[in-house]
Amino acid sequence: MASEKKTNKRLTMVDSQLTKRGISDKNVLNAIKTVPRHEFVSFPYRSMAYIDGPLPIGKGQTISQPYIIGYMSEALKVETYHTVLEIGTGCGYQTAVLSLLAKKVISLEIHNSLAVTAEKRLSRLGYANVEIHHANGNNGWEEHSPYPRIIVTACPKKVPSALVNQLADGGIMVIPVGEEKENQILMVVTKGKEGKVKIKPTLPVRFVPML
Repeated sequence: MASEKKTNKRLTMVDSQLTKRGISDKNVLNAIKTVPRHEFVSFPYRSMAYIDGPLPIGKGQTISQPYIIGYMSEALKVETYHTVLEIGTGCGYQTAVLSLLAKKVISLEIHNSLAVTAEKRLSRLGYANVEIHHANGNNGWEEHSPYPRIIVTACPKKVPSALVNQLADGGIMVIPVGEEKENQILMVVTKGKEGKVKIKPTLPVRFVPML
């Protein structure tokens, strides 16, 4: 019964917070319908897992608002053969959503305790195509670069050059840019076949700063 209630809350969340606000990619919607968001929220906030807003996860970090998860995932245009580089694992919720869309997700988290917890959680829940590293996301992850898709879930003051360099030709990066908690804009960065970079602003957002 409890499981059924959580499933119903998840379906209602997707309908009211994502679909009715214009998120239409069926693969993204199905992924968010599938991932049990409450499993990624600490116990004191578990009853609030499906509200229309972010929630604290420790270390001054948050799990993003469901709509933002949907918007960024849709803007990333992930295909099933893509390897995605994620900067900012956090609790692992966005990682789990991406894992259902991509071939593989490589995720970096600067806080070791969050990285360890997220890795254990994702493993327990059966998300096997993810790789978590305790690392500074400003430097990206050279080992598997270039990446066709990069997503950043913390806000730098400008787009890190290392991430642009590690974005494949024809690739897409979704990243918030701006000052801490003010004037942050979600950017979609594309790199053309000849390496020409274009940056398109989309919507105002509020993310924790990228350390």
